[in-house]
Amino acid sequence: MLYQAHFSFAQRWKGMVADMEMKIIGRIYTDFSSKFGLPRQSGLVDKLQGKIILESEYRNADAFRGLEEFSHIWLVWEFSRAIRKEWSPTVRPPRLGGNKRLGVFATRSPFRPNPIGLSCVRLDNVILDAVKGPILQVSGIDMMDGTPIYDIKPYLPYADSYPEACGGFTERVRSHCMKVFIPEETVYGCGLSDEKLEALRDVLEQDPRPRYQQDPERVYGMSFAGHEVRFRVEGDAVYVVEISDEPGKA
Repeated sequence: MLYQAHFSFAQRWKGMVADMEMKIIGRIYTDFSSKFGLPRQSGLVDKLQGKIILESEYRNADAFRGLEEFSHIWLVWEFSRAIRKEWSPTVRPPRLGGNKRLGVFATRSPFRPNPIGLSCVRLDNVILDAVKGPILQVSGIDMMDGTPIYDIKPYLPYADSYPEACGGFTERVRSHCMKVFIPEETVYGCGLSDEKLEALRDVLEQDPRPRYQQDPERVYGMSFAGHEVRFRVEGDAVYVVEISDEPGKA
């Protein structure tokens, strides 16, 4: 009898899960139109900013009452450019050079059974717009422009912070900031503000290349704030060779 009751509950639960719908409550708008160059985690580049604009049905200011009292928030979002029909139980983390496989649930790879991301960002401001409702200005982002947001939750220092936590394989991987050189002639007339240039420098310090690419002659290109940034890497130094308008943005 107990087995039958358990089986019946399991069947009902399965039906409930099948009917569950994840609703997009808004989208975040950032300086990255493509994945290349994005920080590997949120908070690595504090100067990277974004703004969250809500879908029309969630533009109720009451839903955000009290949020301005928190310094940081959690964003639950979708890896909208990494959706696949099939999933693999193992992935190749970029921090390990792409030559070692680990379990997908031991990494933050975007290629998961459910393409859901989780980021902690600083809440800089909550603006009440007469048309668009509450707009959240945040910094320390690691998301592409237009990324769908599923949920927003306040960060609680007493519950969410574990200073003694172990970071697994990430603690065994060498990590250091690169030296970044941007010639004055490259900066002149490029159209990027001083604030954006400072954020760009911080992004390049993180060395956005895949770990398995170490060719000092190769010139890489990344999209940033409506511009195409071309650079090369030699040793522990990044040299920006060109900053131009991104195709279609001029």
